[in-house]
Amino acid sequence: MLVDSLREAARRRVAEQDLRTLAAECEHLLSQRGEASSTQIARQIVERLQDLLAEPGRKDGTRSAALDRFFSHLADHFSPEPMAVLASAQAYAAEPDAAHLIALIEQAEPRRQELFRRINRAPGGTAALIGLRRALLERLPKKPEWRALEADLLHLLSSWFNPGFLEMRQVSWRSPAQLLEQIIRHEAVHEIDGWDDLRRRLLPDRRCFAFFHPQLPEEPLIFVEVALLPEMAAAIPPLIDKKAQPLSPENFKVAVFYSISNCQPGLRGVSLGNFLIKRVAEELKAELPQLKTFCTLSPIPGFMAWLLATPDALAPSGMKPAVAQRTAQAREVLRQACNGDLASLAQHATLSRPAQQALLQLAALYLVHQSPQPGGDPVARFHLDNGARLERLNLQGNPSAKGLKQSAGLMVNYLYDLANIDACHDRFVHGEVAHSRAVSRLL
Repeated sequence: MLVDSLREAARRRVAEQDLRTLAAECEHLLSQRGEASSTQIARQIVERLQDLLAEPGRKDGTRSAALDRFFSHLADHFSPEPMAVLASAQAYAAEPDAAHLIALIEQAEPRRQELFRRINRAPGGTAALIGLRRALLERLPKKPEWRALEADLLHLLSSWFNPGFLEMRQVSWRSPAQLLEQIIRHEAVHEIDGWDDLRRRLLPDRRCFAFFHPQLPEEPLIFVEVALLPEMAAAIPPLIDKKAQPLSPENFKVAVFYSISNCQPGLRGVSLGNFLIKRVAEELKAELPQLKTFCTLSPIPGFMAWLLATPDALAPSGMKPAVAQRTAQAREVLRQACNGDLASLAQHATLSRPAQQALLQLAALYLVHQSPQPGGDPVARFHLDNGARLERLNLQGNPSAKGLKQSAGLMVNYLYDLANIDACHDRFVHGEVAHSRAVSRLL
């Protein structure tokens, strides 16, 4: 025990010294004018950040604690000087010309933004900053005082990962093994069950596209999987059946986006997926002019949590009384069909026709009325904000344990009508969900 304590104390002293050195190097980097010397210092900082971001051992929280202190240091010592900002703001208010505006912007920008820019110039700097934001996002719920620090990283990463800088590539069975392994590892919607499963998803009636950044050329940022089919898909099992026979090209009428996965948690909040889907649709349209329909087969991950909430939560303030009444009536029909236990839907309860209709009605009400609200279904918000239309709800779309737990097995098709994407996006921004007549009949 004594030896372990001494070792732990020694590790802490070393970590504390490393942290002081890192803080000094950050100040040194900001003070440099020469590019060569700046790059060398940035390299040293990147190496230290990589060490801090390395996974600590089970019993070693030293790195994690040191990283916490580094975040606090960045928040406390690299923020704008309040009085200098105030003086510049007053000067600009008194004389709102370009010179005073530039001075205000310079004073208001945190020093850490320039620090991050200089770190980004070093080899491995981009990856280190993405890792830094990932670690910061994990800590943010307990450290809200670091929100400005996180906002600075998001601001810079959003600029550096602008879709104009990204390269879209098709992933095929001939792609490097390292890339294929990453696709298997990062698939977040429908798990890939080994190499045979991946191979089926890359056959000619399937497509996989990914975004890459010049600073991370071998690492996909985000990827989307597409099925080429004769009609809009209603269920996921046939799409991911690794024994299914591939279709011939004359059957390709519909492109179904059935999975989109983010490979870089540190880029959360950076707009990538919406641009990827649109770029893929344009690519496929050019390659296969016979494609007439572009849609998704999507989960509804927030539905069961909403359904199991208290009745009052189902009808928040602002919902029209008639809509709230229909919601309550449909919920009661479904509750009685489940013998009073709505949670049993997650065990694949057999439902009568009226109960099935109530389930579809509740899902339609949830997606149409809750999606525009903060905290609405995240997948729905993503596609609707991206300009898609709520097209169709599908019973037993995903009978897996995860699908039943999240949405009682329901899945939804969002339609990407390329000619009306901007109009649908504008409607969603103003609180309205574009939806089909089939969905209207459920409301």
